[in-house]
Amino acid sequence: MSDSQAKRTIPRMLISLLITLVIGGVWFYVSLPAINLHNTSFYSFVFVLLLVYILVFMIVLGADTGKQEIHLREYLSFAKSQCKIVVIAIVALIALFIVGQILSAPLFRASSYHNLLKVETGDFATDIKPVSFDEIPMLDEASASVLGDRKLGELSDMVSQFDVSTDYTQINYQGRPVRVASLAYGDFFKWFLNTKEGLPAYITVDMVTQEANVVRLSDLGLEGMHYSPSEYFNRDLNRFLRFHYPTYMFSSPHLEIDEDGQPWWVCPRETRTIGLFGGTDIIGAVLLNASTGEHIYYDVQDIPTWVDRVYTASLITQQYDFYGTYVNGFINSMLGQKDVTVTTENFNYLAMDDDVYMYTGITSASSDQSNIGFLLSNQRTKETTYYPAPGAIESSAQRSAEGIVQDLGYKATFPLLLNIGGQPTYFMSLKDGSDLVKMYAMVNVSQYQIVAQGTTVAACESDYISQLQQRGISVTSDAAQDILEKTSVEGTVAEIRTAVLEGDSWYYVRLDGTKTFYAMAASADRNVVILNVGDNVTIQVSPEDSKNAIVNALSISTGTAPDPVKRETSAPAPGDETAPPTEE
Repeated sequence: MSDSQAKRTIPRMLISLLITLVIGGVWFYVSLPAINLHNTSFYSFVFVLLLVYILVFMIVLGADTGKQEIHLREYLSFAKSQCKIVVIAIVALIALFIVGQILSAPLFRASSYHNLLKVETGDFATDIKPVSFDEIPMLDEASASVLGDRKLGELSDMVSQFDVSTDYTQINYQGRPVRVASLAYGDFFKWFLNTKEGLPAYITVDMVTQEANVVRLSDLGLEGMHYSPSEYFNRDLNRFLRFHYPTYMFSSPHLEIDEDGQPWWVCPRETRTIGLFGGTDIIGAVLLNASTGEHIYYDVQDIPTWVDRVYTASLITQQYDFYGTYVNGFINSMLGQKDVTVTTENFNYLAMDDDVYMYTGITSASSDQSNIGFLLSNQRTKETTYYPAPGAIESSAQRSAEGIVQDLGYKATFPLLLNIGGQPTYFMSLKDGSDLVKMYAMVNVSQYQIVAQGTTVAACESDYISQLQQRGISVTSDAAQDILEKTSVEGTVAEIRTAVLEGDSWYYVRLDGTKTFYAMAASADRNVVILNVGDNVTIQVSPEDSKNAIVNALSISTGTAPDPVKRETSAPAPGDETAPPTEE
């Protein structure tokens, strides 16, 4: 290589650097890596850019010397000498990455992984109070998604332009468990036509009433949502965050609404607490106004209380698995596994005290057939409590619940663990093939052959507590009082009428001495289809229904009854003349 060529090295390097920066800028705009040594994607980004620089420099050098007769060995030797610093940087980057992985490995840091999550031990009967039915989520995300999509489909001005996001976040909104989801642009052209006004609404699904609503931001006096994951270019949510917080690592942002209905993107900030790459945790969150783009960062202890989800369920379960696995060190986690526990295969959410708690079962590492307890973790504060409650794992409870409706083909949602009559009880919704909730089931944790079902939660609870009492299992005084508050009517069947409502067969039973009809669906209790006129029955209804002319029965059981009709508490008004649906 001639001296004149060597003197032209600096211009070549500058040209190569400029081309590399242009390529790097475009790649950064697309891939959005956090500029942070704890982020593995940042190492990949820098590594590839250094290789790009070497490649571009050799191309520029080759183009500059291509018309001269030079030996290949001389060309490579000169190129190597000019790229020495870059090669050293690549080697150093690889070495730092490898060392970081080693320092983060559980093999050397088992105790640090164990201490990621602080777990208190609680008492189930004392800490877990019976939950009101209007606080129990009846739907899972799949069912909420079906209802939300159907609701949007009813609005002709929106369904042609927008889709519903697949992420339905469970929150507490004005004291109610609700799932909320953003709209999304149907495609690039629909984005181009609508981006000036922004996304006009979001979807809410009440987890108790199963009512879906499209909330138009204009009705709240708000602008459309101009920042979301479905935006393009600089208003794309992740790109907006990266340009304003270039060094922050974020977990997946999700939509929440404050008590005034204003939509916000909650963007939890991650860190690594063990070595360079291990011990993922949350140290704060950016709250970004979806309409205006206003944003503010909060440390985790300062996050407003209306925010319900900062720590994701997957992060909490991961940290508990570290907690339970490395309780006695790394070697014990592989050999012997003394006292090793892990979470079960799934999780669910429960609304309590205006917060959302993640629930999952805990099982020993050597058993996959039974739980030893369960975990409740506050998704805003990460306060986590373990409750000993030995019994069946959730999947066994699901199979038990599905077994009593196997002829209908219903599938059970992942259960919640509730306090029903002082007993740890799995509660599930039963869904049809369209992911719509049709019935409910309760399964006793310690004796999962005790399975109750009903078309309403009240009917299911009544059936469940009745089964507990029949088996001599003690229930709390509150639960016993609930049973006593039910109206129990005994008598002889005088008339039976039938009707098909929403695809289900309903039976309307009238007893001697009264004109009231008691209604029960065949899907709630198949035994109702074999009732005959003249059978002696006992019928339970809730007090609030007992004055109606057509009463929804919680249960109908056959047995010896006195004649005339005996009423243990208040009975339906015998003079009511309202007739049931016509017989089919």
